[in-house]
Amino acid sequence: MSLTDSNPTSRIPEKPAYHHGDLQRSLLDAARKMIREGGVEALSLRKLAEKVGVSRTAAYHYFTDKNALLCHLAEQGFYAWRDQAETLFADRSLDPVAQFRAYIHWYMGYAIEHAEIYDLMFGRAIWKQEKASESLKAVAYAAFQLQVEMTRRWQAHGLLSPREDSLRVAQVSWGALHGLARLMIDGIYRGDSPVEDMCECAATLLIQHKS
Repeated sequence: MSLTDSNPTSRIPEKPAYHHGDLQRSLLDAARKMIREGGVEALSLRKLAEKVGVSRTAAYHYFTDKNALLCHLAEQGFYAWRDQAETLFADRSLDPVAQFRAYIHWYMGYAIEHAEIYDLMFGRAIWKQEKASESLKAVAYAAFQLQVEMTRRWQAHGLLSPREDSLRVAQVSWGALHGLARLMIDGIYRGDSPVEDMCECAATLLIQHKS
């Protein structure tokens, strides 16, 4: 099952509450730092436990294995993505065109600022290996459906072609932004590339122009 084949009526589940104290947060913070410094390959529960200064048993109490830890980090990324996206979409001070442009700038900024977590959210480390947990699948699929809903709204306002299927438009527009983000994250485009100009160009190309 692919990320974009979910039920369009699905909703992002409520973020589960965790009550395990500071150790879990310390493990997650350390895991993010290890991934940022050495990539996913540098992370293991043994090394993570050593870095935090606890036993491996303590780390395994929260995460059964490395994949469970990676899925948890990706879940947190999607919840953060959801919260920020919903805030943007609910901002009625922006007209549809301004909101669409703001969304593109926000998407690129989020991907670049949180590159390591973005890799887990949308990269092969989890999805290519078909190792996503059920809770990660739920929040990931629902996050995409939020974008489909916004695509329908932008189509209704005439920004995006109403003649095309909303799901396909969401897939293609997302693919364009994801590709641009990946080129920046992977260093194909230089770090001093004019990201703001690229975002404006993307918005101009994606918005349907009426004669």
